Amino acid sequence: MATDTPEPRITLHPHHRRVWVKIGDTLLADTTRAIELRERGYQLRQYIPREDVRMDLLSRSETVTQCPFKGDASYFSFGDQADVAWSYEQPLEGMEVIEVKLAFNAEFAS
Repeated sequence: MATDTPEPRITLHPHHRRVWVKIGDTLLADTTRAIELRERGYQLRQYIPREDVRMDLLSRSETVTQCPFKGDASYFSFGDQADVAWSYEQPLEGMEVIEVKLAFNAEFAS
């Protein structure tokens, strides 16, 4: 008798297509090395290596959120636009591949 195995809540996949993030006329990130995070019930998210992000244009905000599946997320702002990106500095076990990579609000990423 077959056992029904539910799909994992979160899956991680290399994303080799180009991903870029632009706010106004400013290109904040450009990569072909993103990790795609698929979480049941949420939009796909591309986590971008910091080496491919203009970190000099972002400032850490005071916002921190907690996800029971990924850990605590730290947020970053761009100018007067608060919390445009987030990062898991110390993700939970199994999520290490997204450690210190940045995900951006979907409205800015292509």
